Amino acid sequence: MKHRIVVLGAGYAGAFAAGNLARRLSPADVEITVVNAVPDFVERMRLHQLAIGQDLAVRKLADVFAGTGVRLRLARVTGVDPEHRTVAVTGEDGDGELAYDTLLYTLGSSVAHHGIPGVAEYAFDVTGRSSALRLRERLAGLGEGGTVLVVGEGLTGIETATEFAESRSDLSVALAARGELGAWLSPRARRHLRRAFDRLGITVHEHTSIEAVEPARAIAADDMSVPADVTVWAAGFAVHPIAAAAGLEVAETGQIVVDRTMRSVSHPDVYAAGDCAYAIGDNGRPLPMSCGSAGYTNMQATAAIIARLTGSEVPTTGLKYYGNHISLGKRDAIFQMVDGEVRSKSWYLGGRMAARLKSGVLRGAGWSIAHPTFGMPKRRRRLVTAPDRSGVRAAA
Repeated sequence: MKHRIVVLGAGYAGAFAAGNLARRLSPADVEITVVNAVPDFVERMRLHQLAIGQDLAVRKLADVFAGTGVRLRLARVTGVDPEHRTVAVTGEDGDGELAYDTLLYTLGSSVAHHGIPGVAEYAFDVTGRSSALRLRERLAGLGEGGTVLVVGEGLTGIETATEFAESRSDLSVALAARGELGAWLSPRARRHLRRAFDRLGITVHEHTSIEAVEPARAIAADDMSVPADVTVWAAGFAVHPIAAAAGLEVAETGQIVVDRTMRSVSHPDVYAAGDCAYAIGDNGRPLPMSCGSAGYTNMQATAAIIARLTGSEVPTTGLKYYGNHISLGKRDAIFQMVDGEVRSKSWYLGGRMAARLKSGVLRGAGWSIAHPTFGMPKRRRRLVTAPDRSGVRAAA
């Protein structure tokens, strides 16, 4: 009787974790299934580039997992029943259930509307491939002098605004920031950021809270009207309510509360990694939703799953947030280191060197996903016990 591992989501965390589990566990003992709504791996960190018209390499998940033993189920997750260890899905093959012995939940996050009127109806975002392609089509139809407003001064907002302004100099690009632009950066990095915005001609509306979005403008808290043929919403992320609805213990954010090994504190058969995990870092603070956090948490989750299934001591991998790496178009970037209290250090790397480093990080992440069998050991580890399914209803 094989141990059934089901991985929900094939983003950076899920795809890498599935490959890692397949590399290190014997196929004689485990059955690994990945559930994903779309057939391609989505490079979320580059979706703002896709939106502005750049073509990204398409990596079919069927090709990624070919020869690994990982089963791919193209379907959307509609529910989780942790008491009976089943996952409800719907897809082209209809509705169904998947049974699991161990569940790795990596469904990620999507754009957070924050209940702002008009965001869902009129704003665009770059948190998914379909939404980025919808934005791409809209931007392609904008003529010279078209106005684009990016809402949000975080990494996604900054990267989106700078990429758009560099690629489409014929457009008028603006960014709305609730506070000071780059306030979380060191003084030198902040000056670098402002120089980049000035060079690219991006208008910045600081201390501006957008309270409503309309088809051709956004309305700020002081009734100021900001013209926008296109509004791009980059004001935070939210997780899907599936975990909360399933009865898993979640934080106020809806993220699954996990222990140091990424194991659900309420359901020991469930692990979480990436944006959907409420994980406490080595500094005692919750890890931010980021690609870096996805890497740390998926490595810890897979290490814990493998150790517990094979009777080994569970190792602890580092959960340290080192800093922010922000692209400012193709040839400029900022790499800002932070200390243990997540305060920016005085030192930062900027310019072409930082841009090349960021490009290398993106290429490396894509390559590791596309080559899950790289370094496959000749002998993979065997499980010590068969799964206990007593009292658990089998999937229909």
